[in-house]
Amino acid sequence: MPENTVTPPAGRLVLLNPGPVNVHDDVRAAMTSPDQCHREPEAAALMARVREKATRLSGGDDSCTSVLLAGSGTAALEAAFSSIVPDDGRILILDNGNYGERLWRIVDVHGIPHRRMEFGWCNPIDVDAVDRALADDPGITHVGLVHHETSTGMLNPLREIGAVVARHGRQLAVDAISSLGSERLDLRDDNIDWCVGTANKCVEGLPGVSFVTAPRERLEQLEGVRAHTFYLDLYGHYISQDRLGAPLFTPALQVMTALEAALDRSLDEGVQGRGARYNALAEQVREGLAARGARFLLPPAERANSVTNVYVPEGMTYDELHDGLKAEGYVVYSVQAQLGGVFRVANMGQLDAADIEGFLAAYDRVVGKYAGRGI
Repeated sequence: MPENTVTPPAGRLVLLNPGPVNVHDDVRAAMTSPDQCHREPEAAALMARVREKATRLSGGDDSCTSVLLAGSGTAALEAAFSSIVPDDGRILILDNGNYGERLWRIVDVHGIPHRRMEFGWCNPIDVDAVDRALADDPGITHVGLVHHETSTGMLNPLREIGAVVARHGRQLAVDAISSLGSERLDLRDDNIDWCVGTANKCVEGLPGVSFVTAPRERLEQLEGVRAHTFYLDLYGHYISQDRLGAPLFTPALQVMTALEAALDRSLDEGVQGRGARYNALAEQVREGLAARGARFLLPPAERANSVTNVYVPEGMTYDELHDGLKAEGYVVYSVQAQLGGVFRVANMGQLDAADIEGFLAAYDRVVGKYAGRGI
């Protein structure tokens, strides 16, 4: 993407990109927590609280726990997918978008034995095909799935795939980075063995902390699995955090403090409540753009509740749309090259109906400048 020199107006910038998001004042204020040493008891207590709250948000009970990583969601994703497959195992990667491809790239770069099932961008995952693949190949020990594929805005059938994977006695590893906190997801009910989440999307925290949530028995079973990385060794982080009560390496304590504030708000609102709030905002975006003649990438039944992928209006480029909206105080997001001519409008974070109304009004002004112009 070319360098952007657009200066947004003074004041609050409305983030309609799929993370980082606009956060609550309580979350932002938590970043000003006092300086502290990460080896002191108060830091250990913070880490323990955040682990417990992240586990609850994922639907885990006392038999489950979370392992915290300093880094974006991709850090936790790489920690999980490079750590959980033994040398005599193999992981089946389900790929129907950019982030499914990312799962494949992670296991490929680490030399993890794998098989990749490509369904094509914008195509739903065929649950029956997954069932057949597991029946035909007993060497597959794990399955990797992206829950919300934000490159297209598609919500993949987590519960159905989880049931199939469990019936075959395999382990399911889920990239829930863009779904956890707003979409229905339950570690037990969905038969998830490994759940990867992050602070700065639907959890409504700030970037810099991510986590892997799993049953303790699964984490204990990693003792005999060869580590493929040093910093992102999931078992090493688990042992240090769970048995020693200390981080393996220096954590982002201020960001972790902000994550605790965000988790408190997430648990208080509840996944169902946040999902309903996001659904209402998403419908406002979709109805407003549809009334303006916009074309959407996916049919309604396949869309997640927090991202809408839309074709750029005729007569203008994505950069013109993005820059015009940013000058008005609204940030939208591009997509990968495979979907040129499409942009994303996310409604994650601390947004309300007035923010969406403002975006639609700004959209009218920006698009109106290019109406009827040939390019």
